[in-house]
Amino acid sequence: MKKNQEIFNTKEQKVSEKQIRKYVIERFEDVKTSNKIKNLILFQAMNKYMIMAHDQNELKILGNIVASNKKIQFSEILTEYEKHLRKAFEKEPTTKTHSNVLMQIFGYFSKDFTQSEKEQFFEHLIQFQEKKIAIGDILARINPMIFRFNNTYLASQTYFLLYVEPHQDNLFDVLMKK
Repeated sequence: MKKNQEIFNTKEQKVSEKQIRKYVIERFEDVKTSNKIKNLILFQAMNKYMIMAHDQNELKILGNIVASNKKIQFSEILTEYEKHLRKAFEKEPTTKTHSNVLMQIFGYFSKDFTQSEKEQFFEHLIQFQEKKIAIGDILARINPMIFRFNNTYLASQTYFLLYVEPHQDNLFDVLMKK
């Protein structure tokens, strides 16, 4: 826990992408130490959108690796998983990959949104694509919807750490207390 806090105890106002990648890799080290497939499955679920923002093809490969757990030794799964996780993080997210992730997230809420909320989402998405707002700004606008619609799956996503401010009561604080 102490080493994780060092990552986020900076004078920066926002948590950087690099810091989040480091946090995710450290969580993977915890999975390796636990030596339990259920922890790898949970890790994959919590980091889906973060990995997708980096490399959608590697996300598919990682999913297949996790799904192979009944056919391959767990130690081999961990080795392959780590190789592809690191490979995924070698690619920097782009506006296009972030937009894809945002559309995936939108799918969780679209049926519950009013027409004006849908229009507002797409307005923010266009502003992001035109580089008028940052990814953190649009995620900060989406985050309240997670709690409004009680979507615990999205609430656990490390992807939402891209907007947090480390010195406020926020999603990162909730994750750190687990």
